[in-house]
Amino acid sequence: MAQDPPLSRVFDPRPATLGEGPLWHPKRGELFWFDIIGKTLFGAHDSWIFDVHVSAAGWVDRETLLIASERGLHRFDIASGSLSDVIALEADTRSTRSNDGRADSWGGFWIGTMGKNAEKGAGAIYRYYQGELRRLYAPLTIPNAICFSPDKNFAYFTDTPTRQIMRQRLNAADGWPDGTPELHIDLRATGHYPDGAVVDVNGNLWCAIWGSARIACFDPTGVYRRHISFAAPHTSCPGFGGTDLSQLFCTTARMDLSAMALKTYPHSGCVFVADSGTYGQAEYRVNLT
Repeated sequence: MAQDPPLSRVFDPRPATLGEGPLWHPKRGELFWFDIIGKTLFGAHDSWIFDVHVSAAGWVDRETLLIASERGLHRFDIASGSLSDVIALEADTRSTRSNDGRADSWGGFWIGTMGKNAEKGAGAIYRYYQGELRRLYAPLTIPNAICFSPDKNFAYFTDTPTRQIMRQRLNAADGWPDGTPELHIDLRATGHYPDGAVVDVNGNLWCAIWGSARIACFDPTGVYRRHISFAAPHTSCPGFGGTDLSQLFCTTARMDLSAMALKTYPHSGCVFVADSGTYGQAEYRVNLT
């Protein structure tokens, strides 16, 4: 079995209560990420605070992001910090918020929702594509691990409490699900909880393991291969980036950690980075037209 890549290190010291959604913008060469509880979007040199929970983004062009919030999907102008509505997302349900999300190769955007207190079955996964927001899977409790195979054949997702990562075949013409999801990775016997995930150029799935201070790598058949450790128990979401997409970024969280745990892991909530030993896929552009 392959050895772990070099140890991870802190990339940005600004701590998040619940870090999520690392997005390497391929046109800007810049990382963006969120603190869901802090209602904050971070960039390399800036941060923006909103009046609603925000959690995930895709890039539209060099100056624009699509941001998911507890009320909808929004265009965000990076230069001005202005936000404009694209489409409502559970806007009439004040008890839920957005969670994990990612763009697919057709220009669609997948986004999960969940209860603000992780109420059982309060969440769902949606896809926004060509002006339509369609609910794909429900009821879910904590939707995560939304990512896509490089051959464009599959989407992956999990409902974290189930400890199972599912694989969904996609229609080649438009990227909508084709058939029903099948079990891809089963972590029930390990005690590990899958959180956010991303897929590299070789089809390996890299999944943050909440509570286990690691990102685990699984090959295209779903077999565990190795992991990278981080100095924070609650690893929440990975994302590839850097000039050659060989760096693996990881958001983390401070929530639900005891005073002793925070003393032991003082960088909890920060963004970490590690040399992955492989290369990631560039994040796909969201098509809003």
